Amino acid sequence: MTDLTPNSTFLIAGIVFITIAVIGQSKLGFIEINPGCFGRFLALFIGILSLLYALGLLNFSTVNFDFLRTSLLEQIKQSISSINDLLQGS
Repeated sequence: MTDLTPNSTFLIAGIVFITIAVIGQSKLGFIEINPGCFGRFLALFIGILSLLYALGLLNFSTVNFDFLRTSLLEQIKQSISSINDLLQGS
């Protein structure tokens, strides 16, 4: 296991972050982990995203990413115009 691929890196990182989220406050020799409530939630979120990326579920192609970006931009533009119309009407 001398070759560290991105998938194995994200797999290891995901396991570490989920372990931090589950264990929470602990003391291992000279290392003390005390993430707090927000830190545990953030570690859980990062851990799940890392595991999903390692499994290949978050590997978007550029075509899918461009489609997602353009659809989100259209939704934002429609929302802004709707908010402007609402504010100008009242």
